[in-house]
Amino acid sequence: MKRREFLGKSAAVALPALISGYAVKALHQNSPLVQALMGGSTDTDHVLVIIQLSGGNDGLNMVIPISTYSLYNAARTNIAIPENRILPLNGYANTGLHPSMTGLQTMYNEAKLKVIQGVGYPQPNFSHFRATDIWMTASNSNQEVYTGWAGRYLNYEYPNFPTGYPNANAPDPVAIQIGSTATLTTQGPSVNMAMSITSATSFYQLINGTNDPVPATKAGKELSYVRNVAKQTQQYGSTITAAAARVTTQNPYPSNNSLADQLKIVARLIKGGLKTRVYMVSFGGFDTHSLQTTVADTTVGGHATLLGKVSDAIKAFQDDLIFLQIEERVVGLTYSEFGRRVKSNSSVGTDHGAAAPMFVFGKAVEGGVLGDNPIIQPVATVNDNVPMQYDFRSIYSTLLEKWFCLPKTTVQGLFPPTVNNQLQDLPLIKGNTCKTPAPPSTSGVNYITNSPNPFTDKTEIKFSTAGGHTLIQIIDTAGRLIINLLEKEYLTATNDTITFDASHLPTGIYYARFQNGTTQQVRPMLKVR
Repeated sequence: MKRREFLGKSAAVALPALISGYAVKALHQNSPLVQALMGGSTDTDHVLVIIQLSGGNDGLNMVIPISTYSLYNAARTNIAIPENRILPLNGYANTGLHPSMTGLQTMYNEAKLKVIQGVGYPQPNFSHFRATDIWMTASNSNQEVYTGWAGRYLNYEYPNFPTGYPNANAPDPVAIQIGSTATLTTQGPSVNMAMSITSATSFYQLINGTNDPVPATKAGKELSYVRNVAKQTQQYGSTITAAAARVTTQNPYPSNNSLADQLKIVARLIKGGLKTRVYMVSFGGFDTHSLQTTVADTTVGGHATLLGKVSDAIKAFQDDLIFLQIEERVVGLTYSEFGRRVKSNSSVGTDHGAAAPMFVFGKAVEGGVLGDNPIIQPVATVNDNVPMQYDFRSIYSTLLEKWFCLPKTTVQGLFPPTVNNQLQDLPLIKGNTCKTPAPPSTSGVNYITNSPNPFTDKTEIKFSTAGGHTLIQIIDTAGRLIINLLEKEYLTATNDTITFDASHLPTGIYYARFQNGTTQQVRPMLKVR
């Protein structure tokens, strides 16, 4: 979607009431996905909190591969975290966390954190704007979609929004975004479905009935008038104020942490009784091309500070949910528009990359690590990317089905048709949340191999399918999809073989990505002369 068109659509519903410095807007309308989240047709009190880490987070220095540490260290000698400083994870020796993330380490050890390795999509885009649009719309990289994935869900749940809203059955904002203007994630078919609160300061101004002081000039008088009109036209202002007033005590949050400030507001509004289903918050600064760490100590620096604030904010939020006795109702996720390259650059930083880890957290989350450590070549180049293991749309669709309890057919209708065959049911949410069992773990089983390896022109790929939709994709080291080598429906479980003819391709590393139901696996293959 072109940004001018998006802003044009959003401007019509921008309700600039301010709550502690955050601008609030009501999000709107009519695609199937938005309807799934908004109409309230699904009987659930579950809440999803989406945390956007803007800039492209370096996943390899956040979730660190211990089992292949020597390869990781060789690829980024000037920023690698010392092995003895990596935070261990209980019961999982292959992977650890950045040393600044003690809060999330504790949550992992309490089985309240899921680490999902290698999340991305075919044909990754390395533009901040375009990549962000892809994540927000859940589109393929070669198509433009004008509604957000959460907006389509909400439009399904709250059809025809904003016409007839608020009402007795849906008195509250269907989605709230804190920390920026309304984004494409919550864009519905005609309006944005979210109410946007631009900062924590604007939130407290809204609930306290105050504004920032205006200058004693004609312009100041005009600004004061505009603010008053905005406050009068904010349909949900009184509802939010009433919800906030019901909560007078919260658990402590860290200071000087804007993400913590935003999450504190989210917890307060959930406890205050809002029926809002989706909250979005954002935290920026992750575009770490240079000085990602300090030269003297790679465990500190700009990226370490960002990760520490993310970890501290999420842990404080989770502790507050426990304190407020609403922990069982809330699940959160983190995402960034892309990861960074495997090899660090000479400026003590990392450049735009492809796949990266995601976190899903909460009491209802099935904790642990999903996926294997990223494949790192013995001699990494500046063009090497972390290969995709999981399509990010599978995280969205799993949460819609397993957390918001939508039928699978409804979920599939909320995504572009070309995406549906790429969706997997992932073990993210505990099995009894919507009364459906979680998929079994498949870690440690070889589902795809190839021979010969290395090969010159052709190699035979052998795979084991459990039946049903089976997909094999060939991806290069830059993360680009070369071909869908196989996409087939198998009637029964079977072993099969397919030939990968790479005679027209240059020598180098290629990845065969296997997907079958809940199972995925990535196989590195080397073409030589």
